[in-house]
Amino acid sequence: MRIGDAAAAAGTTPRALRFYEQRGLLPPPTRTHTGQRVYDVHDVKRVRVIRELLALGLTVEDLRGCADRLDQIGTTPCPRSPRDGVAARRLETLSAEIDRLTAVRDSLAQRMELTR
Repeated sequence: MRIGDAAAAAGTTPRALRFYEQRGLLPPPTRTHTGQRVYDVHDVKRVRVIRELLALGLTVEDLRGCADRLDQIGTTPCPRSPRDGVAARRLETLSAEIDRLTAVRDSLAQRMELTR
């Protein structure tokens, strides 16, 4: 499928596909004799994984560190490596933010009780 169709199937834009390719997250696709990119269902699946991980707060640079394993995510456990620290750090950051927001909520609830 052409870049526009692949982008639509993955829920993104052709520009994003070119960006992922430039950053090494998406392997260079095959090209037609006129130079147009051609993608398959595996490429679309990979782009969906990339988008999910970006939505979870990982960065493009984080994903570059595990680009060779992006096709495995969600299908089989990925082998542990030093790069796994990225996800662990993100989880720690999220936990800290949850703790902070819980404290804010509790403080606000307590103030609301005092004003009644």
